[in-house]
Amino acid sequence: MDFISPERRSALMSRIKFMDTQIEHQVRRGLFAMGLRFRQGENCGLNGYKLPGRPDLVFPKFRVAVFVHGCFWHRHFCRTIRLPKTRTEFWEANIKTNRERDSRVVSEFQELGWVVEKVWECQFRGVSPVSLEFLLRSLGCNSGQVI
Repeated sequence: MDFISPERRSALMSRIKFMDTQIEHQVRRGLFAMGLRFRQGENCGLNGYKLPGRPDLVFPKFRVAVFVHGCFWHRHFCRTIRLPKTRTEFWEANIKTNRERDSRVVSEFQELGWVVEKVWECQFRGVSPVSLEFLLRSLGCNSGQVI
């Protein structure tokens, strides 16, 4: 049972950001510091078409799209995420829909000849600048070019 009124719950949920999150800012700052230049992918129209799935970062020169995924919303099976104990059917259906959409978007990008990289929220929680650079390099980013 929820101990908060539906109006209060709605107000709290409306404050959850779906873009420009702290993790996204951290990833962008790190990539920029490494010399990589990118477009923010919100509704980035490149080459006359809109990109599927609204990627967080787009490297049009290299045809790479980067998605920064929240572990809860996209169901990353890391130790920091647990499904809520209330309304589990609702949350399971919601997250299942998100995962299905994610796989469809990756397929659409691959059909267009793009590479898709996923960055998970848990990878960047509380990391030092040295660790951040290591994580970003492991994405295939290397001093001004994407591999």
